[in-house]
Amino acid sequence: MTEPDSPSFKSFDPTTFREKPVSFVRRSGRMTSGQLRGWDELSPRYLINVPPGPAVSSIAEGATGNPEELFGRRAPLVIEIGSGQGHAIVHAASQRPDTNFLALEVFRAGLARTMTAAEEADLDNLRLAEVNAPEMLERYLPAGSADELWVFFPDPWKKARHHKRRLIAPDFMAIAARVLRPGGVIRLATDWEHYAEQMREVLDAAAEFERDFAGDWAERYEGRVRTAFERKGTEKGRAIRDLTYRRV
Repeated sequence: MTEPDSPSFKSFDPTTFREKPVSFVRRSGRMTSGQLRGWDELSPRYLINVPPGPAVSSIAEGATGNPEELFGRRAPLVIEIGSGQGHAIVHAASQRPDTNFLALEVFRAGLARTMTAAEEADLDNLRLAEVNAPEMLERYLPAGSADELWVFFPDPWKKARHHKRRLIAPDFMAIAARVLRPGGVIRLATDWEHYAEQMREVLDAAAEFERDFAGDWAERYEGRVRTAFERKGTEKGRAIRDLTYRRV
């Protein structure tokens, strides 16, 4: 197994072989022995074996996957982009056994923790992929295969010169629209006001989506468990902004 801080990972420039900057930077340090053990033992059960491309977390050209085959059943599919340590998606998967959940994350330690939590909850309706999420949605999964897409607290890339790395941008909305079925929902949340306003501006301008809320912001999505990250933002006085849009 190759660890995230090994030379083979460090030798890559995340933007190599890509036309635009990605919305992540590999910050993971060395995994603990427990995380390594969880990764090795639980990957066969939970991790999707996505053929890698030439860049970090990229997908090989022509590689595709069918959710029905990946989960072994046909069911509604919820995809979370940037699942972190898996708190939100593991909780949701345990509450909705009739729904399939797919966690997309680039940080291996977070994936290891998610798999460990899934195993403790004995979940069979959760799968994970260590990939650049836009590539997964645009090329690997079938069009119209997802019922919901979650983007909770993405990296806000606070500095103006880094705003080009933000995930929620006009070109991403076309990718999100492709993977969502008609009537499917995209749910977003952030504690960074400027990014929330940008998200709303981008979604309002996207012809493939319409608002699924009244007023300036959507009500908090009850299916999103309150994580330590969200509580920390609230304690610092930052407003949590939710947005919900429907695929037309």
